[in-house]
Amino acid sequence: MRVSTSKLQQMAIYTTLLTGAGCGTMYYLLQKNFSRSDYHRLALEQLKANQTAMDSLGAPPLKVHNIHLSDRHNRVEPYTAEIKIPVTGSKDGGYLYTSSVRDPQTLRWNLTQAVLQLREGQRIDLLTFTPSTPPPNKTEGLETGNWSS
Repeated sequence: MRVSTSKLQQMAIYTTLLTGAGCGTMYYLLQKNFSRSDYHRLALEQLKANQTAMDSLGAPPLKVHNIHLSDRHNRVEPYTAEIKIPVTGSKDGGYLYTSSVRDPQTLRWNLTQAVLQLREGQRIDLLTFTPSTPPPNKTEGLETGNWSS
């Protein structure tokens, strides 16, 4: 039994389209699942509550981008979650590195780390100081006497 070349081409095109649509749908659903998760929501709430971090980004408006699914910093297990969330504002952008653990009894996620790493190199630990606290002095505690200008 012979199959025409045009039929094989049509079959290859349809298979490619269906595979692409399936991969696109899976990507969309995974991103949606990440953005609705408690560990993602807690991290963004912590970022939005920190006025220093928001000012450094130039937010509002704050734009939260899709997580890079192949990034090694993104790991979610039943009781731990480590994710790297890309964020941008009108002045700067960067990544929000977060770590959360899930309480086995209450099944609630608790944020254990939230650090905003800006493109310009500044790091802001969102859990060490509250929005009402002024940002830490970068040279405080550093021996700067031997530095050349």
